[in-house]
Amino acid sequence: MSSLPSDLPTTPCTAFAGHRRIASGPLGEVALTIKACASDIPVLVFDDATGRVIDLDLRGTDAEVLARLGAVADNRPGADSGAPAQVEGLTRRPRGRPRLGVTAREVTLLPRHWEWLAAQPGGASQALRRLVDAARRNDGGQSRAKTAQERVYRFLAALAGDLPGYEEVIRALFAGDLAGVSDRMAAWPPDLAEYALHLAQDAPTQEQE
Repeated sequence: MSSLPSDLPTTPCTAFAGHRRIASGPLGEVALTIKACASDIPVLVFDDATGRVIDLDLRGTDAEVLARLGAVADNRPGADSGAPAQVEGLTRRPRGRPRLGVTAREVTLLPRHWEWLAAQPGGASQALRRLVDAARRNDGGQSRAKTAQERVYRFLAALAGDLPGYEEVIRALFAGDLAGVSDRMAAWPPDLAEYALHLAQDAPTQEQE
């Protein structure tokens, strides 16, 4: 294994062959596990943070597979507003001084907004970060709840759409009825149901609403 890259993609993920969970852990390790399994059943790999499917190209040697994973990570588009903008460990770090997790993106504001930001202590960037942090603290957990619901929905839409009671499960999910979600999945394959409930952490419940 000494010839393998040292900066393997480490985003947490989970792999399913059909409705059976076959691997869970850092992306690089999961990719090599799937490659070694050579399953005849189509395998889907899900990002644990977003519920999105991660496409893998498992051709060639282990080193070639991991090198392609790194290249895909380097060119990964930004996630939408329902998911984290950048998943820790997925983007390979360049050499040199670390960027401390800062991502540069375009922000469009009116002149009066720029004038106000420029007058704030620390300048526009620090002021924007403070405003975002304050909004996240004061939203009552709604952002985390929405992210959790969408995470579960993406996973179920990809893997459970043909299972009995799927639509009822989705309605219960967005109604904040997690007990109902669990009850309606009782007859589903256990690996699938357990992972869906794991992804539902931080989702709202009827009592919270």
